[in-house]
Amino acid sequence: MTITKRHGLSIGIESNGSDFFLSLKAIGTLTHADYEVITPMLDSALAGIKEPKVKVFIDGTELEGWALRAAWDDLKLGLKHGNEFDKIAIYGNKHWQEITAKVGAWFISGEIKYFDDMDEAFAWLNQ
Repeated sequence: MTITKRHGLSIGIESNGSDFFLSLKAIGTLTHADYEVITPMLDSALAGIKEPKVKVFIDGTELEGWALRAAWDDLKLGLKHGNEFDKIAIYGNKHWQEITAKVGAWFISGEIKYFDDMDEAFAWLNQ
């Protein structure tokens, strides 16, 4: 019997003027192909908006990591849009995700914080 590893990325983008809420749920290992989908969506949503403010909720409870090229894509995305991110809440259940949140703070101008409780993450985003 062959066991297939689940993989995927769910993306939600809501806007209210120049305020955006981006929700991501990653399952498995993120790949370059995932970033080929998410990057144009984010670019398109933010195009033409002067000084957008983006709040992000990332559900990493089923995230296993990044393929090497996807990690590079993630860094490029952070460098391109880093000053547009107001707050990023990473909801997870793995110690390395907490470390990722601390490293990510180097590349964005807003706040980034790790949570192991979803309600706390949303409360912080909405402060």
